[in-house]
Amino acid sequence: MKIAIGSDHAGVELKAHIISFLEKEGVQVFDKGPVSEKSVDYPDYAKQVVGAIQDEEAEYGILICGTGIGMSIACNRYDFIRGALVRSALEAKLSREHNDANILCLGARITPEDQALECVKVFLETSFSQEERHIRRLDKLGCGCCEI
Repeated sequence: MKIAIGSDHAGVELKAHIISFLEKEGVQVFDKGPVSEKSVDYPDYAKQVVGAIQDEEAEYGILICGTGIGMSIACNRYDFIRGALVRSALEAKLSREHNDANILCLGARITPEDQALECVKVFLETSFSQEERHIRRLDKLGCGCCEI
């Protein structure tokens, strides 16, 4: 599995913990930055992760900012991207099963590290259900991901 991960300055520390966790699990990780806690603009890093998915460098993405809201808004502007702001393992599971989310958005100031790691684990272990009702709903979003 290949994962692209990015953050803003508020998410650098959590990003490092997630990268360490993923690498221990044998996941290939592409860190799209930043590398320091110097203030940066989150849309720049969302674009990097989105690009990795669109170019098929990575299968999934993880984006982290202070609340996860900015990253969620930024990534969902792009075709074929379904970013889900998640704060619990159940939300991570349902974002994959029902919405075929391909980017997990987390809030470093909102979600404790252990909870965030559990969200990552569940997100990556869960598959899209392929149920007709979920495909139909995704198709109505016009995100370019499904056709029935």
